[in-house]
Amino acid sequence: MNVFRHFDLNLLRVFMTLMHERHVTRAAEKLHLSQPAISHALKRLREALDDPLLVRTDQGMQPTPRALALLPVVQQALAMLQEGLAPPATFLPESSTRRFTLATTDYFEEVMYPTFLSQLLTYAPGISFSIELITPEVLSEGLEQRQIDMVVGLDTQIELPGGVLKAPWMQEELVCLAALNNTHIGDSLTILQFADALHVELADISGLGPSNIDNCLVQHGLTRRVISKNLNYIAAARVVALTGAIMTLPRQMAQRFISMLPVRLVEPPKELPALNMTLIQHGLYANEPSTVWLHQQLTAFAKAFSEQA
Repeated sequence: MNVFRHFDLNLLRVFMTLMHERHVTRAAEKLHLSQPAISHALKRLREALDDPLLVRTDQGMQPTPRALALLPVVQQALAMLQEGLAPPATFLPESSTRRFTLATTDYFEEVMYPTFLSQLLTYAPGISFSIELITPEVLSEGLEQRQIDMVVGLDTQIELPGGVLKAPWMQEELVCLAALNNTHIGDSLTILQFADALHVELADISGLGPSNIDNCLVQHGLTRRVISKNLNYIAAARVVALTGAIMTLPRQMAQRFISMLPVRLVEPPKELPALNMTLIQHGLYANEPSTVWLHQQLTAFAKAFSEQA
């Protein structure tokens, strides 16, 4: 028999208060309800439980054996509901030993992550991070199964599976890199010159389709020839240094290579879009306190980083 089918669970609070006060008027005051409302609720309780529950005696209203038997059961049930419905425990970074797993771009890991981690460790010394590659499995399964806490740095154009949340994070200007002895490339490029050049780019290990650069070229009826796809920026930059090719990358990453390799910066076509990076997480865990904290820290870091750039 399904007892909940005809039973209003709101009556349990009335039952508890009546058992404590054993007086309809005082119970009404305690619950901030009218005396008729409490009388009506007691009538419904009696009908639902087929028992008078409280009976008027010379010593006032007294509980029946059925009411006394129900009391500890209702107390425990309400206590469990109170605990279950309470807000989740606050995340305390200063004492946490939580390990977060981020799936990131090569750019974030190289340029931003070391500073981000060192700043967090000053007030959250027990936390740690694992860095993973962004793959299709990360977006389709890793986030949902919480193998990955957050994906950092993917471009805004990316199509995402259902249940996955994407928020704007940081914008970075794109530039081109060319070898110092590359006389075919000037200090800046038109979009036609850009399309005619040989290119080096990072391999699309995320499996998420054409880049914003290729989409931009297609919109202008152009394509480019990519002579090398590399897994990381440093390898790609070394190819650029030894060939007549160019590569397109975030300005702050490109500037790192100027002192390392015989390469120089080249201004890209004005039509080329900026790199608009995102924070991606799964909706299942978006309100979990440690995830909320991590999202806040990454957002604050991005703001400070952009202001200093």
